[in-house]
Amino acid sequence: MRGFYSDVFVLPLPEGHRFPMGKYARLRERVQAELPQIELEPAPAASDREILRAHDAQWLAQVKSGSVPAPRLREIGFPWSPQMVERSRRSSGATIAACRAALADGTAANLAGGTHHAQRSRGGGYCVFNDAAIAALAMQAQGCARRVVIIDCDVHQGDGTAQILAGDPSVFTLSLHGRHNYPFVKQASDLDVEFDDGTGDAAYLAALDDALDRALAAARADLAIYLAGADPYRDDRLGRLALTRAGLAARDRLVFGRCAQAGLAVAVCMAGGYAREIEDTVDIHLSTLRIAAGG
Repeated sequence: MRGFYSDVFVLPLPEGHRFPMGKYARLRERVQAELPQIELEPAPAASDREILRAHDAQWLAQVKSGSVPAPRLREIGFPWSPQMVERSRRSSGATIAACRAALADGTAANLAGGTHHAQRSRGGGYCVFNDAAIAALAMQAQGCARRVVIIDCDVHQGDGTAQILAGDPSVFTLSLHGRHNYPFVKQASDLDVEFDDGTGDAAYLAALDDALDRALAAARADLAIYLAGADPYRDDRLGRLALTRAGLAARDRLVFGRCAQAGLAVAVCMAGGYAREIEDTVDIHLSTLRIAAGG
């Protein structure tokens, strides 16, 4: 199995910034030390042409030139820098590469990605470009996949993915997320499953099982992009759900197992994770990759 990383492009963040950027480098180090069955490769950068299938030309131009309006930059939550632009390109490029590798090998991973709050003409929630939408449309444009299903198990709704792909019957969007969590104005995915605060393993897994039945039947896809967020974890600072590590591992096994039964290649992205202890987030992401690699 191949995994693609972009963490060498470190963002200069202000002191006390809440986003746990260090989790990506720690995850790569843990994969190198503990999962030799995953062949790591540096992520390529997504091209303008690839980004423009999902995003407006004006948004791309503002990001490239550093002219993003201040209110839009506050919505993203990162200050602009050349590293931010390169990292965002490579995070999307990593998902494109993971999709291509998954179609060849069955499963592949982006050790970051899951930037699902970026909409067609704006970013938001630590997301600049929407890697899942960019990658899905790239695979179709390159003739690698005819139909795609995006299975979003980050605790926050994939509002940008839903907005970009609205009305596109060739890409099915499924989002399982907290009802009362960010974003507070939701978009309409092809299938949304909302959870109340405090939802635990049993209720979540039952709902996921049903949602996969419905989504995979409707999608009739060749490729799945799976956003395996660590933030439904019960000790996540931004999650508000109550899944255990065992419950998150069961979630991953359910998604990978059902996709295998359907004959789907799977590209997995790490998406969110904001546990009080950063190593808890890294452990959850590592478990996802171990399961993806057949462990």
